[in-house]
Amino acid sequence: MSEDRTFAAPTVVRLPRYTKADQEEILGTGDDPFGVDSAGLTWLPKDEHFGVRHGGRLVAHTGLLRLPIAIGGAGTEVVGVGGVAVAPSVQGQGLARLVVTAALEHARTMGPRHALLFCRPPLVPLYRRLGWHPLDTDVLVEQPEGRLVTMPLRTMVTPLRDDARWPSGPVRLFSLPM
Repeated sequence: MSEDRTFAAPTVVRLPRYTKADQEEILGTGDDPFGVDSAGLTWLPKDEHFGVRHGGRLVAHTGLLRLPIAIGGAGTEVVGVGGVAVAPSVQGQGLARLVVTAALEHARTMGPRHALLFCRPPLVPLYRRLGWHPLDTDVLVEQPEGRLVTMPLRTMVTPLRDDARWPSGPVRLFSLPM
């Protein structure tokens, strides 16, 4: 008998917290579940969490965090999106779109005009389909001991307001990446 990998009407819920155990529930216990350890970066935990449960199990997650940034020398804030994860057994069923869309709906209430994320190059097409746009400029991010490094992953942005346009110029995140 084959396993039925579909389920009806998944809904996104706000999670009160998101732990390492929650991440392992979605992605398993692998050493590098997001495929970014080779970047050698220290990451910030997110403040807001959204997930999808199926059969009592957490199968998808997206986290948000409000962050200070400078674009072209002008200070502002963005909503950082990170920790996007979908369990391998339910990938391809639109859960990434569902959980990211719900998180962005909440992000629109947080104040900043844009959301920003960092992703591996193979994920750029997925995020493009979700309305994100890659930046054509390097992004500097902070790391421990006051180090400032160029983000090795692809930086993508999406507007949180209809009239929001990403300014031109160099980009610096005044925190660890999310």
